[in-house]
Amino acid sequence: MHILTKKIAFPNTNQSNEDGLLAFGGDLSTERLLLAYKSGIFPWFNPGDPIVWYAPNDRMVLFPNEIKISKSMRKIIKNKKFAITFNQNFEAVISHCKNTYRKGQDGTWITNEMKQAYIKLHKLGVAKSVEVWLDNELVGGLYGIDLKTQNIPVFCGESMFSLVSNASKTAFIFLANKLEKENYKLIDCQVYNEHLSSLGAREITKTQFEKYLY
Repeated sequence: MHILTKKIAFPNTNQSNEDGLLAFGGDLSTERLLLAYKSGIFPWFNPGDPIVWYAPNDRMVLFPNEIKISKSMRKIIKNKKFAITFNQNFEAVISHCKNTYRKGQDGTWITNEMKQAYIKLHKLGVAKSVEVWLDNELVGGLYGIDLKTQNIPVFCGESMFSLVSNASKTAFIFLANKLEKENYKLIDCQVYNEHLSSLGAREITKTQFEKYLY
């Protein structure tokens, strides 16, 4: 297991263990986070724990042209139930992602330190959000790292939330459609998620995933 120092560097991702755990320590500086995402690595840890960095052997991704939209979702989109915006309220989106209760989870992995790190990335134009509105209230959304700002046509999804049914699905569908038009190669969903699988996301190998980063 690798322990990171103050030096902005990571071990090769082929050194991660069977659970995808690659390294401990370091910090959440802009420079380190950008290097991590460009290398196929992301932080994931609980409050009070040391920073943990992952590079899973199987990577959950969505190729934008493979998005699955059910009949019921097509109806919701056609009826314009929700209003969709991009990058209009990043801080509210990440706050909701941090605080929204999720069934089967005791808490959130978005620490205060992590929240502030991603807000800083947003101010630099790297972290971006999708907002879903209902009657002028924010009811859903997602945020992530836009690697196209680093000349890599990949969007790394971090978290989403939904306060009403289908809000997060709507955010994800609109993001996929937007990224397809803008010639992004894929959306990184990190690890298997049944919700995202139902929307067309699937697992590829670490080696396959990393080819899209170079």
